[in-house]
Amino acid sequence: MPTRNRLVVLALAAAGYALTLYVFFPGVMTYDAKYIYIATKAAQPGDWQSPLMVAIWKWIDPLAPGAASMFLLIVTIYWIAFTLLALSIARRSLPLAALLLVLAALPPSFTLLGIIWRDILFAASWLLAVVLAWAVRERTAAMRVPAQIVALGFAALGILLRPNALFAIPILAIYILWPMAFRLKRAALVYIPLAVAFYALVPLVYYGALNAKKENPLHSVFVFDLGGISHFAKTNQFPVTFTPEQSALLIDGCYQPTLWDIYWNRDPCKFVMAKLEAEKIFGTPVLSSAWLRAVTSHPIAYLQHRAAFMRTFLLGDNLTLWTLDVEDPRLYLYTDRPAFMALRATDGLLKKTPVMRAGTWLLIDLVILAFAWRRRETPEGAFAIGACGSAAIYVLTFFPAGVAPDFRYAYWAVLAAFTSAAVMLSARRQNAAI
Repeated sequence: MPTRNRLVVLALAAAGYALTLYVFFPGVMTYDAKYIYIATKAAQPGDWQSPLMVAIWKWIDPLAPGAASMFLLIVTIYWIAFTLLALSIARRSLPLAALLLVLAALPPSFTLLGIIWRDILFAASWLLAVVLAWAVRERTAAMRVPAQIVALGFAALGILLRPNALFAIPILAIYILWPMAFRLKRAALVYIPLAVAFYALVPLVYYGALNAKKENPLHSVFVFDLGGISHFAKTNQFPVTFTPEQSALLIDGCYQPTLWDIYWNRDPCKFVMAKLEAEKIFGTPVLSSAWLRAVTSHPIAYLQHRAAFMRTFLLGDNLTLWTLDVEDPRLYLYTDRPAFMALRATDGLLKKTPVMRAGTWLLIDLVILAFAWRRRETPEGAFAIGACGSAAIYVLTFFPAGVAPDFRYAYWAVLAAFTSAAVMLSARRQNAAI
């Protein structure tokens, strides 16, 4: 690659990194991030948020205490991944590599980059995993294998941040292991063994290495589903008895296909969790048995509830850019920063369009997959299948497991679409040059 191309890519990447620091530093704390950071000071982390993210934050916090350490980790992983991919693409087309870096510094990918959510670290980690495999695909085994091991490590980090990525990670891992081509028979043979291996990794790290306290986050799904089934079936499905007024509210007044917090800490329906906790049912087999009984007895109501949630997640005007000060929710963050306020204004405009809809990026990933499938025997097709395939499956896992519809849950789908499109287009540029 000409030195000029390399310098252009590095200059654009450095500018993007500097812009990220200028707009977001020291990073935007959310409530989730605040709870994780507080957990870094605790003797034993819980598993409601990722215990591994707690451990990582604890390790890096002395470098830049508070939000800054996690913010810098996320944005560094993000820009390293985009830089490596752009350098590779610049060998084929400098304009395409430059365009990729520009898109990395623009909404929607840039909008959430400075927000400290585990979903952003998750997406950045998987991005680096897939890019590392791409960058060494034609190298000798001495260079390729260590890079693949590192890539698998970043893939594993993703599932330890978001365990519902279990069904998506085998597709990503298959690409990392065999980046030159995607073969269906091979994928079919190793998909389940890979899923089992990564599934075993979660308790091994959470409860073995990190000694995390069990807080039963899966039970939030059960509460949300029981509330939804109660609404559509018109009968209380919770294993507790409510007052007549509460029962009427549960069936016709509480339900919204948005988030489980309605039953947890939101008036007027937080009586649901209050009752479950008072009777020591949350986190026990009693609740999981009630969920199974409700799903099997009222499958149509369950599907109605889950379809309503998924419609909200994919098509709704959901939370994107976090702007509130978690220390004082009456205040907005960074109102004295013109750059952040410009991003906030841009986000406000884009939220009215399909650009900030999870369903848009799921559809784009599926379209890219359709094109990539015909080129699955090539490195470019394999990259797109690994990235967009894992992204599409990951987004779809929110049908059974989602309890909130924020746009951040589709962030990996955004990054996968941008990078896969660039890789696929670079192949056409290379073929045209030949």
